Amino acid sequence: MSYTIRHAEKADKNRIMEIYASARRRMAEGGNPDQWGNTTPAESLVDADLEARRNYVLCRGGQICGVFALFTDPDPTYSYIEGPGWLNDRPYLTIHRIARADGCSGIFAAVMDFCAGFSMDIRIDTHRKNQPMLHLLLSTGFKECGVIYLQNGSPRIAFQKEHI
Repeated sequence: MSYTIRHAEKADKNRIMEIYASARRRMAEGGNPDQWGNTTPAESLVDADLEARRNYVLCRGGQICGVFALFTDPDPTYSYIEGPGWLNDRPYLTIHRIARADGCSGIFAAVMDFCAGFSMDIRIDTHRKNQPMLHLLLSTGFKECGVIYLQNGSPRIAFQKEHI
């Protein structure tokens, strides 16, 4: 059974926050307590994502199983990168704040299928301790491009997948 993906609505906010809380717990248990800490993404950020209609939910059987934010404008934190650099300077999508509910699987693949419909390159970043995400990225054709820094100065490993 596949997922349906739709824009998140304000009525989805509580479920989205539950999914993010679950993801923070799994990250901490997996040795990555620093990427999202105890509060990221903040409720105010989720509100901003909802207002800008950049939050999407993945649903199966009437249940929200995952969430992600999708940006079509250039990401300011990606303007400076240390290391090899971006693969090209074409327009790109940026995926942020992807998370799944406990007991759900295949979220990343569904998001990649959804994003392929935009016919654009995809960029994403993650914490060096996020081993599950690093594995997903490298096993699905993303290329490591270097290190970017968030607005708070925290480093993240940056990846890009070219749309060919």
